[in-house]
Amino acid sequence: MSYQFARVDLEKTNYEITVKWEYLHDPDPAELNQIYRDYCKYKHFASVMPMFNSRYTDPMTDVIGYYDADSLVAFSLIRRYDDHNALCDQFAWNYNRPKMRLGINTLQTECAIYKARGFRYLYLEQAHLYKSNMDGFEILGPLE
Repeated sequence: MSYQFARVDLEKTNYEITVKWEYLHDPDPAELNQIYRDYCKYKHFASVMPMFNSRYTDPMTDVIGYYDADSLVAFSLIRRYDDHNALCDQFAWNYNRPKMRLGINTLQTECAIYKARGFRYLYLEQAHLYKSNMDGFEILGPLE
């Protein structure tokens, strides 16, 4: 098994916000856990990380909700390490309308949000092939 870490250099991006979103300051864990469950089942993941409610309330984590009309259909957890570096820690979407392409559209929206906030990098953890087409995408090398 090979595992590569990746990030997006936000200085090399010009994405715009294309998805209706808001920060969820007091998220309902049951609602987010249901979205996460729907996401994992839709994707047929053989192994999943449990979702702990404390991840929604960590003061260093932004919880971003994404909407289809007025319905919450997806969320992202963005972990801020400092004022320049953040991790796209978790994304989940209920896939009620797959043609929305929320996976890539929310990632591009997050690039726009965090670039506007002055961040330099969004870390993606695993370097999935579809993410490699993102502007500013970088594979992280070994420590020297």
